Amino acid sequence: MVKNRHLAKSISDVGWSIFRHWLEYFAIKYGKLTIPVSPHNTSQNCSNCGKKVVKSLSTITHICPHCGYTEDRDVNAAKNILKKALSTVGQTGSLKLGEFPPLFMLEQSCIGKREL
Repeated sequence: MVKNRHLAKSISDVGWSIFRHWLEYFAIKYGKLTIPVSPHNTSQNCSNCGKKVVKSLSTITHICPHCGYTEDRDVNAAKNILKKALSTVGQTGSLKLGEFPPLFMLEQSCIGKREL
């Protein structure tokens, strides 16, 4: 289905949305916290100095010419994502007016089934 060039982006967006909802659901179920962050430039920015280091997708090692920091590309991105998430801790109001928390309807339907 993703090979259809007219629907590929929509299908991929739905897939990520469902993944995020399940991730948030299981985090709530097991008492964990999820913090969504923008993935923009997480693998390009240096997690040590913050400078942007442009690289192709085939490059697997992050080497910063500015500070000399060397790390696996995925580890560098994970550190940047963690920094972004921690910078939002304590902020509230991520839901829009009238919007329900993730999987609210699913949780309500599960609660209703338990009572029967």
